[in-house]
Amino acid sequence: FLLLMIDLETLQNMWKNDTKIDRDNLHEESLNTPTLHAKYFEVYNNVFLLRAKAEKRRSAIYHSRYEYYTGKADPEVYIENPFPKKIRDKETLAKYLEADEELSTAKLKVTYYDTMLNFLEDIIKQLHQRNYQIKNAIDYMKFQSGLG
Repeated sequence: FLLLMIDLETLQNMWKNDTKIDRDNLHEESLNTPTLHAKYFEVYNNVFLLRAKAEKRRSAIYHSRYEYYTGKADPEVYIENPFPKKIRDKETLAKYLEADEELSTAKLKVTYYDTMLNFLEDIIKQLHQRNYQIKNAIDYMKFQSGLG
């Protein structure tokens, strides 16, 4: 499957542009809502899959680092990257795992995708409200012109 590569800054700029409603073309803006919904839902689905892939990678890294710090990794691993200590308690192991650069990077990637998903969920909620907001604007314009 093909995944759309997008970062948070690009997503925020896209939304900044798409959130604008042209008051002179409210009928066109209303018709544009399903297109915007499809656009952001596609991005949501892609980011969701990227997050799942990142979580799988984080889990694999956690397992390999756990094995490494507990002395259960393959002997070749220690030849390449020696770890002279014996960790015997869960608290010390947790500290090493928390400080592990590779694992921290993998966790950060999952958190980054979570941030994007939260933003996309808010966008989609706004899009669900968009036609209601447009209808209110039309009703207000009618009221102002004495038709309401």
